Amino acid sequence: MPQPLATRAPAKINLTLHVLKRRDDGYHDLESLVAFAGTGDDLRLEPARTLALKVSGPTAPLAGSDASNLVMKAACLLAERVDGLKVGTFHLTKRLPVAAGIGGGSSDAAAALRLLARLNGLPLSHPLLREAARLTGADVPVCLEPRARMMRGAGEDLGPALNLPRLFAVLVNPRVPVETPTVFKALGLQPGQGLSAPAHPALEESSPGGLLALLKETRNDLEPPALKVQPLIGVALGLMRETDGCRLARMSGSGATVFGLYDDCEAAAEAAQGIRRQRPEWWVKATSLR
Repeated sequence: MPQPLATRAPAKINLTLHVLKRRDDGYHDLESLVAFAGTGDDLRLEPARTLALKVSGPTAPLAGSDASNLVMKAACLLAERVDGLKVGTFHLTKRLPVAAGIGGGSSDAAAALRLLARLNGLPLSHPLLREAARLTGADVPVCLEPRARMMRGAGEDLGPALNLPRLFAVLVNPRVPVETPTVFKALGLQPGQGLSAPAHPALEESSPGGLLALLKETRNDLEPPALKVQPLIGVALGLMRETDGCRLARMSGSGATVFGLYDDCEAAAEAAQGIRRQRPEWWVKATSLR
């Protein structure tokens, strides 16, 4: 019997997120530097005749285990396109918060496609695999090969993988879901309308200090509307900025997760402990980003 296959589905962090304009099709053109965290969900595929999904873990109740789960959506989209696709039962261990701006569901879906590709001998560059990723969700393509890179358009235009210096970070989610469409609606752009803001600076290979200086020239354009939708995001940002050694605090994606950057893992760990003491009911994780 074939042995189970396994992979990690890391959290996706938008270090920057510039909204360029709202397109006529309703989507928004973005420019975002994406990195991936050392923390995430875990996914295992046990080969079998039929496709199924079992979900466990701390945040499993919010993830769903039916066709609405992006793991199943991605797998079904690929099975519809590849004749005789070998499938099986997915076992998802869900640790990341849901609807949190860190691409948890998208990363899970991308992990499912990676495992199916491995089981069926498909390269990750296979056009049908890429098509299934794109149709599953806007963030799934960038999660398919979880390496830091620039993401543009509505997520379909991916730059080359970047060798960013390791960033030591704390992730904080106040355990309130924030729906992405609601945040874009609060942004209030009309079709064809853009934001009058400085362009994203060019990214060059640099030291942690150089990267941090570049990040301070950027922003997350979804942060102001998200703060209106969910004020707890502002509370989380405030607590992060009060920690010793926080070099930058910013929201990821459309929220509600925020991240803080620190000089080393010790400073990040101490900051996480401090926030956890003040808000023990929140999801708080010290990690690194690459």
